[in-house]
Amino acid sequence: MTERNKAAAPLAFHYAGHGANASTGVAICHGFTGSPLSMIPWAEYLAEQGFAVSVPLLPGHGTNWRDLATTRWQDWYRTFEQSYLDLAGKTDMCFVAGLSMGGAVALRVAAIHDVPGLVLVNPGLSFYDRRVRYVGALKYVMPTTTPIVEDNPAPLTDETGDYSKTPLKSVHELKKLFRAATRGLPQVQAPALVFKSAVDGVIPPSSVATISRHIASSRLKIVTLPQSGHVATLDVDAPIIFEESAGFFRQHASDRVASKSS
Repeated sequence: MTERNKAAAPLAFHYAGHGANASTGVAICHGFTGSPLSMIPWAEYLAEQGFAVSVPLLPGHGTNWRDLATTRWQDWYRTFEQSYLDLAGKTDMCFVAGLSMGGAVALRVAAIHDVPGLVLVNPGLSFYDRRVRYVGALKYVMPTTTPIVEDNPAPLTDETGDYSKTPLKSVHELKKLFRAATRGLPQVQAPALVFKSAVDGVIPPSSVATISRHIASSRLKIVTLPQSGHVATLDVDAPIIFEESAGFFRQHASDRVASKSS
């Protein structure tokens, strides 16, 4: 049974690992306007398998949209990167993973650091709304917009905090993060496992297509989630994510050990 670290930031999840998998870390990043709550079932599953797991709460998240508007994409990235580095310093190897915007953050980490692999769930690199191309100017005349709501959202997706509005300043930061993550794809050489919901009302299919075209890794696997929406870690196909990702981490941790010993 896992236990959340009471000394950690509110909502954050940290587990030291146990057994044969304790030397393998997994740093997981939540999505835009979300919190670790959407990652907890996945994190707890991995922790029960013995992996060391960390899910930090990103700046501007878990509180309200006004706080979000005071942060930049570099703040989100650096917080997750530090979580990854802390966990990597305590384990023999550390994977990265993320949902939606968290997928873009994980890709950015994988482009800069020597990770043994990464797992992405509905990773974001692009937008459905074409008006985003003008968001740099729009944010001055329209400070906020309404959040995207899927027709059939995943059950139990209530996040903490007040994100009844989305600051366009933050959308502009998100756009810049997506651009930075996309530019880094040719530097991502680690094995990658990508889960994509068949019907995702938040992130368009073009994001996964961009990853397929530009990632440097020769070991890319894309798994379709037929019954889930955007927050698939809380939806019907969540067991597929949990089980396949755990197998991915075990396999590539073993491969990394074997390559170092040969």
